[in-house]
Amino acid sequence: MAKMTLLEIVQSVLNDMDSDTVNSIDDTVESQQVASIVKDCYNEMISNRNWPHLRKLIQFEASNDPSKPTHFKLPEGVKELVTFHYDKHKLYHNDRLLYEPVRFKEPDAFLRMVSGRNTENEFVESVVDYSGTTILINNNQPPMYWTTFDDTYIVCDSYDSEVDDTLKQSKTQALAYVEPVWEGLNDSIPDLPSEAFSALLAEVKSVAFFTLKQMVNSKAESTSVKQQRWLSRKAWRAEGGIKFANYGRKARR
Repeated sequence: MAKMTLLEIVQSVLNDMDSDTVNSIDDTVESQQVASIVKDCYNEMISNRNWPHLRKLIQFEASNDPSKPTHFKLPEGVKELVTFHYDKHKLYHNDRLLYEPVRFKEPDAFLRMVSGRNTENEFVESVVDYSGTTILINNNQPPMYWTTFDDTYIVCDSYDSEVDDTLKQSKTQALAYVEPVWEGLNDSIPDLPSEAFSALLAEVKSVAFFTLKQMVNSKAESTSVKQQRWLSRKAWRAEGGIKFANYGRKARR
């Protein structure tokens, strides 16, 4: 099925419900209600799986604060982080880039690891987290592990003070699922692959009939169930998907 604009979806639903014809989603109260249902159904479809087309390369926002040299902030809209690499080149590497994985540790395991460090060693620094908690980090090597305590900030276990005074945004290389931004305009096209539009349209019709007409549209419900089952088995456009090593948290299936 070809992709449809928000207005085309609303018009299709209103036509099936024998409602007034509209030229804009704002023409009638009912068209506005259907547009709202489209948004709800779309958001549900986006949230219930990791869509391949939403997997993107991103960079983290560095703290640029010498008092928090190993802190990053996740950009807005990141649904799930898959891999995290950092340019770990040393001074003697000159201009050579050396992207290597930074591996995830669960927060409790991360704390056990860093808390065992000896503060009498010159390469161990005491860093106060945004929560006010002190974390012991190494300043003599690039980051090896990362964790997050609040799903907003990423904390790494070390940085190389001979190279940089803090970890740098420009040296991050991450792969993540990023939630799309909904645009409720007439000509907006929901950010879904073309094969998912049949499922979206069927689900919207099923919900709209029940919500606005207090009727059950058996055909739409049946189509929605069939399409959702099919989509659960087929998501990748490229054969078999794209294989990659998982250096982050396990992606949902």
